[in-house]
Amino acid sequence: MAIERIVDSSAADENTDQEFEQTLRPKDFASYIGQESIKKSLKLAIAAAKKRGEPIDHVLLHGPPGLGKTTLATVIANEMGAQIRITSGAAIERAGDLASLLTNLSDGDILFIDEIHRLHRSIEEVLYAAMEDFKLDIILGKGPSARSLRLDLPDFAIIGATTRAGSLAAPLRDRFGMIHRLDFYKPEEITKIIKRSAKILNVPIDDKAAKLLAQRSRLTPRVANRLLRRSRDYADVNGDGIIDETTATAALELLEVDELGLDSADRRLLSAIIGKYGGGPVGVETLAALTAEERSTIEDFYEPYLMQIGLLERTPRGRRATAVAWKHLGQKKSAAGSQAGLL
Repeated sequence: MAIERIVDSSAADENTDQEFEQTLRPKDFASYIGQESIKKSLKLAIAAAKKRGEPIDHVLLHGPPGLGKTTLATVIANEMGAQIRITSGAAIERAGDLASLLTNLSDGDILFIDEIHRLHRSIEEVLYAAMEDFKLDIILGKGPSARSLRLDLPDFAIIGATTRAGSLAAPLRDRFGMIHRLDFYKPEEITKIIKRSAKILNVPIDDKAAKLLAQRSRLTPRVANRLLRRSRDYADVNGDGIIDETTATAALELLEVDELGLDSADRRLLSAIIGKYGGGPVGVETLAALTAEERSTIEDFYEPYLMQIGLLERTPRGRRATAVAWKHLGQKKSAAGSQAGLL
């Protein structure tokens, strides 16, 4: 059975411990930091839709995890004054689950499907008519007695989020009127996000500490907020509750996050490429076996940032550690191209 939760954009901002992450999420474009070009495009689309009295066109958001796709979907709903129903591709197991979701929508509602690339192909086909014609085709019965029933759906919008836009079938991808890729944030934007989160959490933090956490946050808001919370814990237990540069540095050392934002898992991945295969190239399946990580975890979480900062590159033969990666790990590339004992 599909799992969903409803977020009413008109509800009061009441937060519980179970909704901790929600407290840090911006509710409108004014408080949403970064992704300026996407915000500009969405503001125009929302203004036009509201002027015509129509729901916003279907939106596909893609990019690495932690960049704010779910948050942006909620902001869109709030700006539209619409109710948003949230589910995920993995939770919709049968066409009947999708039918239940769609028939319970009202005019103007938004259905947010996280990890939309995980939808089964048969369920994607049901979405085609729903997105394009606001019709739902249902097959009743089996065999020779089976018959098709077409139901009218309310005017709604789908917002899909995925880390793998290329995994979507082309007919489904083409039915989204707006497709936006969320990019990694700039360090100054992450600094603003950290200061905003600290203010919401009522945690004193100085400018140097905020910049330090931003530099090591993988240019990702989710990671930045996690580092902020762990620094707060360290400041509460080992200090006076104020996050300064010394406290932030100590917390980051405890978390084994280095000056480039790499943690032990990142370094283990690079060390596997350098130590076992002389810097590569090496296939991702081999890396998954060496590091005991899922292939999807390597491709979706580790690789995008490592490639962004120039430590890793993809080649037709596999993954290769760059000269910058060798230097960062304190290794000298030999003529033979191999180093041992890094693992």
